Parts: sequence; C-alpha cells; structure tokens
Amino acid sequence: MITDPIADFLTRVRNAVNAKHRIVEVPASNVKKAITKILFEKGYILNYKFEEEGPQGTIKIALKYHPVTKQPAIVTIERVSRPGLRQYADSENLPRVMNGLGIAIISTSRGIMTDKEARNLHIGGEVLCYVS
Repeated sequence: MITDPIADFLTRVRNAVNAKHRIVEVPASNVKKAITKILFEKGYILNYKFEEEGPQGTIKIALKYHPVTKQPAIVTIERVSRPGLRQYADSENLPRVMNGLGIAIISTSRGIMTDKEARNLHIGGEVLCYVS
C-alpha cells in the first residue's frame, strides 16, 4: 500500500527521466491524470495515454527529450506538500519556481492548476509539486 500516491507518481517520472526511458507507466487516479494533463499542456512531456484496464487503470507517459543534446524537458520535479506536512498558500503567496521559468502545481477548490492560473483567478490552495 502506498501512503503518498502523488509522491510515487513523481518519483516514477523522475527515475524514468534519469534512466533516459522513453515511456513510463504509472497507476491512474484523477489527481495523477490532472497533473499529467498539466505537464503535457506546459510542454514537459511528449504525450500521454489513459488506459482503463484492470480495476485502477494506468497512465502511459511519453517523456520529452531535446533531439540533439538528449537533455530531458523535466530537469527537476519535486513534491512539496506531503501527508505529514501539508503546504498551503493563498493567492498572494503562491510560489514562483525558478522566478517564473518553472511551474508549481496547485490543488485548488476549482481543480488542479498551475500557480500562474491560480494567481490570475485569485485563489490559493495546496502546493502539490514544483516542475522545472
């Protein structure tokens, strides 16, 4: 049993990037699907596919690398809020990752979104992770 499924998701992606894998498979959940969609929209992953086989389903993520230098698009991906210590921020104090070059993924009352979207909507929430 996994006590922190979001941390497990981020660790699987981080390990796959470090091992230069093309595709990584993770067990699906609604929060993981929302994080995957944000990573795709912001250009951190190449593509994704939700498969509904088995009781839980899986998410297949195609990782993105630079065609010449083979550098990954995801340099760092780290969990901020965790079950033992939740991190919340209001709209004025939302974190800026790498001075705006990276993204923070926030869980708000209107769904999961980036820090910039939450700042524009003037809502705060739980800071799930940083991606750069």
